[in-house]
Amino acid sequence: MNDEKFAVNFETKTIKALDLLKISKRKRVLVAASGGKDSTSLLFLLKKLNYGIEALTVNAHIGNYSEDNLNRLKKFCTDNKIKLHEVSFMKEFGFSLPNLMSILEKKKIKKTSCSVCGALRRYLLNKYAKKLKADVLITGHNLDDESNGILVSIFTGKPSYAARTGPLIKNKHFIPKAKPYYFISENEIERYSKINNFDVCYEWCPHSNSGMRRFISELKLNNSEKMNLIKNTMKFSFCLKKSSKKIKKCENCGEPSANLNCQACSILNLIKND
Repeated sequence: MNDEKFAVNFETKTIKALDLLKISKRKRVLVAASGGKDSTSLLFLLKKLNYGIEALTVNAHIGNYSEDNLNRLKKFCTDNKIKLHEVSFMKEFGFSLPNLMSILEKKKIKKTSCSVCGALRRYLLNKYAKKLKADVLITGHNLDDESNGILVSIFTGKPSYAARTGPLIKNKHFIPKAKPYYFISENEIERYSKINNFDVCYEWCPHSNSGMRRFISELKLNNSEKMNLIKNTMKFSFCLKKSSKKIKKCENCGEPSANLNCQACSILNLIKND
């Protein structure tokens, strides 16, 4: 398939996903943006389709990696007249991700950068999506991300991620989260990104080396295997949700949590406690 036909096919698949997810152009749509290929292509396509979108990015201050991605994202949003909201680990928590990991390492607390970064990012995205009064938060999670996440939950014995499987996650405690790329592979998104000459980084985050997702990505599952994994997990996700802990409020910050303290506060408490 030539590039022109591929781009049309890719956009058609995404439009169908948006329709199935009932993402109305009348809704206040917020896109979780990182400056990478997934979220940048989503911003581009949603803007092209005349959605009234705004972007929300979380800066973890991972040296030049974060700085370069943020600068690319700022330029993209300026060029495409998209309002960008920036949230910072430093301003919110007083630490960069490398600082946090250094402190945990000195305290001999074993956590991967991806697990810490992911928990804090999810916390901030939901907190600020609520502050911005978004109707829905759209993320660039794709077929590879979701199948990898399911395998992480299996390998680590934590079924909570698999319980959240699905292209649309709705819970009264959270801003609804939609994933239009849920059944679209990373390779397809990368090709679409390159066809449109997006100025994005295609490299792994330098802190991802010890992450389980990086390991799982090297298993080289094909797209049909990833699709089967997701579809079969979705079949019993209802049972997983029933067995999951009920969501309440974190005693510390008031954000949603399955435990007394949310994941973000639990991590920060580890940092602060001697």
